[in-house]
Amino acid sequence: MDEGRLDGSWEVTIRLRMSEHDAHYGGRLVDGARMLGLFGDVATELLIRHDGDEGLFVAYDCVEFKAPVYAGDYIEAKGRITKVGRTSRRMEFVAMKVIEANIDPAVPSAANALDPPVLVTYASGTCVVPLDKQRIDH
Repeated sequence: MDEGRLDGSWEVTIRLRMSEHDAHYGGRLVDGARMLGLFGDVATELLIRHDGDEGLFVAYDCVEFKAPVYAGDYIEAKGRITKVGRTSRRMEFVAMKVIEANIDPAVPSAANALDPPVLVTYASGTCVVPLDKQRIDH
């Protein structure tokens, strides 16, 4: 996992391979909810780094699924805090496909690095960290 501050906001990135276990639909298609699970993990890390507590995810206000994800694809999920309130933390997330599994049964081990990566999901939402749980002074 990478972390850092860009333009005064915290950003976190995780990258992982979608497994056969993640495939939920025919044709090895991964459920879009899997991307939201990744965003939840990114949000948790952002809150820990920013506040010293896991906090709570209150709501997504936007979720857009842009492209399919299949078992074998590598997904990079990024999130950043875009606004900090007294207890609320506004966040934006993207999931990018950086490696695409080859779906040709004749060459099952082949894969393609994508340059540029493909946007598969965008989301934004709000998390909260109660004042009594905030352990890092800003």
